[in-house]
Amino acid sequence: MSDQIEVKSIKPILLIAAVIIVIIIFIRSTFIFLEPTERGVVWKKYTNTLDVEHIRPGGLSIIAPWNDLIRFDIAEQQIEETMDVLSQDGLAINLDVSLRFRPKANEIGYLFESFRDQYVTSLVRPELRSAVRRVIGQYTPEELYATKRQEIETKINESTYDILDSNHVELRALLFRSIKLPEMIKRSIEEKLAADQEAQKQSYLIEKSKKEAEMRAIEAQGKANANRILNASLTSNILKEKGIQATQELAASPNSKVIVIGSGKDGLPLILGGN
Repeated sequence: MSDQIEVKSIKPILLIAAVIIVIIIFIRSTFIFLEPTERGVVWKKYTNTLDVEHIRPGGLSIIAPWNDLIRFDIAEQQIEETMDVLSQDGLAINLDVSLRFRPKANEIGYLFESFRDQYVTSLVRPELRSAVRRVIGQYTPEELYATKRQEIETKINESTYDILDSNHVELRALLFRSIKLPEMIKRSIEEKLAADQEAQKQSYLIEKSKKEAEMRAIEAQGKANANRILNASLTSNILKEKGIQATQELAASPNSKVIVIGSGKDGLPLILGGN
């Protein structure tokens, strides 16, 4: 009798426990919190479809208990690739490249539909390596090492950006961390660059000397022309007039002087100053 009572008393408890478990499962599958750097895509299990148009933002999301919410991290990520590539002339070059990127928040449904959660290994890394090899193969080691490094980085960046952008990923930055050439090639390039710089310096000095010589010649020619014009304008009458003016000014001065009348070459008086 007591056993029957105990069984009857246990049944309500089990029923209540089952109801509580169902409620907890319902709440956990219906009310879902997403981190600020997370977005959610609803997967409708019974129709096996993704709701790619309606992305759930960070915070509380409420979904039907028969659906699932797939979490997707949209925080910025960085990958670093070390690879050996061939230059235009077939020389092996070792590169270290960094790429910063993140999924486009409003397009993660399409990204997940195409690559699931493997987009880094299935999309980003292969496309980066492909762009690096394709662009580097168009240049010589010297251009990569010194003269056209920025141009090469820009081309790789543009090529990678186009592919990632069309596949719902935003490229944030691409950087060459290091470029390693065989020591002999590196030394040869550095020596050539030094020789080119010295040649440019000498050319600059020669050109500077030529310009200075030209300026001096122009100045000398200008002075010669001025003197020629001045000499042509100084007639005997003008000189006599200037002499008369000077004689008048000196004669009017208070200083004592001796005036010799008619002793000048042009008949002008000579004035011999005293005090």
